[in-house]
Amino acid sequence: MRHGSIPGARGRLLPLTLLGDPVLRTPSEEVTDFGSQLARLVEDMFATMYAAQGVGLAANQVGESLRVFVYDCPDDEDRRHVGHLVNPRLVEADGLLLRGPEGCLSLPGLEAGTERYDHAVVEGRTVDGEPVRVHGTGFFARCLQHEYDHVEGRVYMDHLRGWRKRRLLRQVARASWSS
Repeated sequence: MRHGSIPGARGRLLPLTLLGDPVLRTPSEEVTDFGSQLARLVEDMFATMYAAQGVGLAANQVGESLRVFVYDCPDDEDRRHVGHLVNPRLVEADGLLLRGPEGCLSLPGLEAGTERYDHAVVEGRTVDGEPVRVHGTGFFARCLQHEYDHVEGRVYMDHLRGWRKRRLLRQVARASWSS
């Protein structure tokens, strides 16, 4: 991405991967090539995320098994955070464990009360290979943990237990997109 450009402005829309596709349940591969194809993927991911009205999107949600995610997400003080992480590592998830509504572009139209920490720190690289460290609080911390789960082959449903999980599984079975 060029400095100062609007993320996704030159991107193309990619089809979203839905729950049931094995790529969502497989830990993603480390990125080793920080070239133009990676920059293009990130640009396309931003365009796709915006078109789907999401706040975050991982590469496996568009069928690419790579450790990459993008975000445009507010925190609880309504400060906007826009960026991307390549080869992310969740280095801190702490503070209060809060249950809040969580949805996912790969489970369209569904959400469930999911427990997440209200503080998270993720380290990784930019598309140019530069190191980056991102701190998140509140809703933005939830977003960082959610997207990190995706690159690890997990979805928010994996954090649910008991009746919340059973209810979401019933909703998935009835969803028009479910196979």
